[in-house]
Amino acid sequence: MSKIVVSGLKPSGKLHIGNYLGAIKQLVELQKKDYKRFYFIADYHALTTKYNPSEKRVEIFNMAVDALAAGIDPKKSILFIQSHIPTHNNLAWLLGTVTSSGQLGRMIEYKEKIKSGQVPNAGLLNYPILMAADILIYDADFVPVGEDQRQHLELTRDIANAFNNNFGETFQLPKALHNATPRVMSLSDPTKKMSKSTPNGCLFLSDPPKVVEKKIMSAKTDSQTSISFDPKKRPGISNLLSIYSGISGRSIEKLVKEFKGKGYAEFKKSMAKEMNDFLKPLQMKRKKLLADKKSVMKILEEGAKKAIPIAERKLAEVQKRAGLIPTPNDNRRLSGI
Repeated sequence: MSKIVVSGLKPSGKLHIGNYLGAIKQLVELQKKDYKRFYFIADYHALTTKYNPSEKRVEIFNMAVDALAAGIDPKKSILFIQSHIPTHNNLAWLLGTVTSSGQLGRMIEYKEKIKSGQVPNAGLLNYPILMAADILIYDADFVPVGEDQRQHLELTRDIANAFNNNFGETFQLPKALHNATPRVMSLSDPTKKMSKSTPNGCLFLSDPPKVVEKKIMSAKTDSQTSISFDPKKRPGISNLLSIYSGISGRSIEKLVKEFKGKGYAEFKKSMAKEMNDFLKPLQMKRKKLLADKKSVMKILEEGAKKAIPIAERKLAEVQKRAGLIPTPNDNRRLSGI
């Protein structure tokens, strides 16, 4: 039986190259392996901060478009919108009953968001419980995670263990699939993570060629002229090498050797050309998808149709173990009463 991989993509504005290298690229590559894949647009997870409903609706749809344009294949992966599968939230409530508020309050991401000024709403606090439900509802064997999501996956395993200990073996413990690509840093300040909030240092997947070239040519490096990889001492050029390697498929070592004796200008010019060559087909596919929105929605609807019965079967098992009466269409509803 094929192993199961589950991953969610949170819609929060335009995608940039860091989003691609840090998440989507791995999801696309996993399609080449013998896994059963559940990929979803995590729209509920995107509602924990203040937002404009009409803008958020567009972001959710565009996240699906970007995923498809970047290579998520609905023939190989089940792609759907999180809120279209109500069982995620039903399971989250049950998991919340075996999760302590102390565990949630210790989440590093939660504390960082509160420190940055975000309103400490219940959704933000309970975010990891819904994330656990997203994963456990499909009996995930593996979850692709970056360094910033490692703690959330560990909590998911703790929650699964707590439920198993209380009600019997119900959930298997998912393992992490770590992305080999290091965190992509800002082009304008390589000591900080690439972020939409600093657009000049951010390479968006939708940037036109001239903008891409301008951003790369003006990317911060250092006073040296040689091309070498040393993230601590030379974060600027090291970040560019990581990005270049990620889009070209050539190792950092090979790129360093390729540009030995050459200066920053030649390196950046080559990187800008390769970046635009990489983005062109993605942007063309994105344009076609946006011109045929009905087809995109059909893909998402078909994905939900495939995911719903799988999720409902798992929820029914969980409800029974937790002592609830099954739904009227379940023939087992009177057993044990």
